[in-house]
Amino acid sequence: MPRFSRLIRFESALDGQPYFADLGAQTSEVPALGTQITGFKSFEDVGIESLGKQVAIAKLLAPVPYPNVPLYCVGLNYRSHAAEASLKIPAAPPLWTKPHTSLADPDEDIEMNKFCASTFPDYEGELVFVTSKTCKDVSVSDAHLYILGYTCGNDLSCRLHQLPDQAGGQFFFAKAFDKFAPLGPVLVSPEAFGDVYDNKKIIVRVNGKVRQEAEFKGDLIFSPAQILSRMSQGTTIPAGTAIMTGTCAGVGAFMKPKTFLANGDVVEVEISNIGVLRNKIMFT
Repeated sequence: MPRFSRLIRFESALDGQPYFADLGAQTSEVPALGTQITGFKSFEDVGIESLGKQVAIAKLLAPVPYPNVPLYCVGLNYRSHAAEASLKIPAAPPLWTKPHTSLADPDEDIEMNKFCASTFPDYEGELVFVTSKTCKDVSVSDAHLYILGYTCGNDLSCRLHQLPDQAGGQFFFAKAFDKFAPLGPVLVSPEAFGDVYDNKKIIVRVNGKVRQEAEFKGDLIFSPAQILSRMSQGTTIPAGTAIMTGTCAGVGAFMKPKTFLANGDVVEVEISNIGVLRNKIMFT
């Protein structure tokens, strides 16, 4: 498996093809568009010097090794969010999936048609981890061996379709629309990221104003290891699966008054040691 510290996936200005690059542990900055960098055609090639190629960054892509893999999501995983929703903390993490077509890139405009735009679109800033290899029946103690890295995510949702009388309590449809899972800007290795609970926090801004803010220590209920162990019981989890680990208090659905996303809104998800994921909402 390739070793990296801060991985980006990007489209090359040279040939329009996707490449991977390791930015190294010494920088927290993402290179500007147009920057020349040593790129690798596949994730497996990263770090093999003879396979590297100097290319310019035309566009950042979601930093996952295999973009055609479905994503997993976790609900009610922050004490603060359970409290704002007046819901009991669950005994195990609630799980569902998003199709790979929901994946979106850093700085990509998220286009929403009338159907989505009119059904209360909302944001959910989340810590995301990605699996390093295929796994099944993983124990909590061994789960760290299957985590490739961490990134920022936004579990976009159309709240109308989460209502019990609309979907019987199922969340898949409300969250599975095209481009409803922006990820990025980088994938940070577990070594470079450090302990999730060690003085790390998430901040979500809409048009520059803070909407969500929480420290993982004390608010996050189920750890990435507990989540991966639970979801892998009796189930094969493919390598490169991105798992969105839930959101904290501050979503638009529980603001007073309720405040949903509007055309032109810019949502930023910032996580310690990772960076800022930024996307603009565009109604079509």
